[in-house]
Amino acid sequence: MFKHHFLLLVLGLTIQFGTAQSYKIHSHNDYLQEVPFWSAYANGASSIEADIFLKDGNLYVTHGESEILEDRTIQSLYLQPIQKMKALQLGKGRPVQLLVDIKSEPYATLDKLVSVLEEYPDIIKDKSISVVISGNRPKMVDYFKYPSYIKFDYQSLEAPKNEKVWDKVALISLNFKNFSSWNGKGRFTAPEHAKVKSVIEKAHAYGKPFRLWATPDSKTAWKAFVDLGVDFINTDVPYASASYLNTLKDRVYFNKETSTVYVPNYISDQKDTEVRNIILLIGDGNGLAQISSSMLANGGNLTLTQFKSIGLLKTQSADDFTTDSAAAGTALATGTKTNNRAVGVDALGNPVKSLTEVLNEKGFRSGLITTDNVTGATPSSFYAHRTDRSDIAGISSDLYKSKLSLLVGGGSESLETELHENGFAIEKSSNGIKTSTEERVAHFLSQADVPSILEGRGPALAEATKNGLAFLNAKKKPFFLMVEGAQIDSYGHYNNVPGIVSEGIDFDRAITEAVKFADATGNTLVIVTADHETSGFSIPQGNLETGMIEGDFTTDDHTAVMVPIFAYGPKSQEFQGVYDTNSVFHKILGVLNLE
Repeated sequence: MFKHHFLLLVLGLTIQFGTAQSYKIHSHNDYLQEVPFWSAYANGASSIEADIFLKDGNLYVTHGESEILEDRTIQSLYLQPIQKMKALQLGKGRPVQLLVDIKSEPYATLDKLVSVLEEYPDIIKDKSISVVISGNRPKMVDYFKYPSYIKFDYQSLEAPKNEKVWDKVALISLNFKNFSSWNGKGRFTAPEHAKVKSVIEKAHAYGKPFRLWATPDSKTAWKAFVDLGVDFINTDVPYASASYLNTLKDRVYFNKETSTVYVPNYISDQKDTEVRNIILLIGDGNGLAQISSSMLANGGNLTLTQFKSIGLLKTQSADDFTTDSAAAGTALATGTKTNNRAVGVDALGNPVKSLTEVLNEKGFRSGLITTDNVTGATPSSFYAHRTDRSDIAGISSDLYKSKLSLLVGGGSESLETELHENGFAIEKSSNGIKTSTEERVAHFLSQADVPSILEGRGPALAEATKNGLAFLNAKKKPFFLMVEGAQIDSYGHYNNVPGIVSEGIDFDRAITEAVKFADATGNTLVIVTADHETSGFSIPQGNLETGMIEGDFTTDDHTAVMVPIFAYGPKSQEFQGVYDTNSVFHKILGVLNLE
């Protein structure tokens, strides 16, 4: 399920040049990049390091004399590109620091550098461009002999004897290995973390930005240094570092939603007793990482994690390694693998009966609840028969002819009138579903797209589940209810961590209502699964106490990984194991003794 929440997409966009951030990326040994300067600057690096060596009157960019290459000078690799950048008005005036690491004798080298810089007045007069001298430097007492545009890298935590030296200092830089042996994997030890933090705080007490060099160069390390307050993040891979750090604030979420965990009584669970009712809850795109993020953000537990019968589903469609929601929904609903985009038909386009239709013939009532439009790919798989999910007119026609007793979701503006004309009573409130004596009831959560939790939907899914179960149970017939948490998938497509977490927790609230009903009746089987995983989601870091989740993504599309399936109630053990999505249909009919 992929809905185009255009406003959310716009709000989620970040503009690389101009995004406020408390850290800056330092391109260490930038001259070793395939394209020096340009690559780092284009990827948002605010500090760029160039080693220089004076030989035969030329300032070569090199780590040592033996590595000198003709034409690779400070002018050709850095000053001319910076001048071109200014002439073309690139970067929108973003400040850039050129950290010049002197490898040869400092006085003669620095004198030559000043001479060369004087040939670039547009650079030395630009307040957004700074030149900082590192490596072999003159004595501090001589700092004031150099022009105002020349600043220095201070490499000590001891204050200079002459406080005025600070006026010539641009930043403080220290060797990370002097304080820690951490390799950037896992976490700092507590003593080393405290030691590094103390170093940073002492440097900041001088009112200067701080850089560590010889640091581990990994995502984990970059985030750790940002969290510690390091001002310049040292990296040899500016593109990867920028890609990670510039999206970090959008990928870290402090959860505000809560699902009160319900611990089942387990009286009917895994018992070989009659199954009368089936509740199938589908978290669209809800893979194991998505479930884990909701669980961890919810204090380490969900109602879902109380289930004892657990399996895994293989999700491939008939014509693709990676399924879409239509083919996956059809597999769950009909027991038949089909092509992507198809709903309720086999791979040849022939209609296949869904659970709601098969069970209707056996005297069951059926209902569908979704946070998608009711004609979305997953819900329509349970009543429609179309070769393409975009055939909304055809899907709507099938909906009007369906035998459903309960329908809850979005899309009233295009469906309400004809649903009413085809026998559905339109219930304006969710609570009204519970007390309705009508044979068939529809309730709409929205006129068009259903709002998300972040947009203020509230506990509508759980309320509809609770009220829908009361409505179906009052008919005194066995029933099948499908409940879809649709927008976990939507936010996966948008790579939006807050959306994934909040929708997952909301889905668990609906699961809670289903499990409570199962405990109250003793003859209801609850099945929870996903149609596929979306976004290649992972959780590098988080915090159980604060509900913080850091998420990361490999794609903005579906993936082919297996998804979990959970079951609770009588014969729930039948859903353990590893199998294909279309087997769920057959297992449901099996526990109902209908296959």
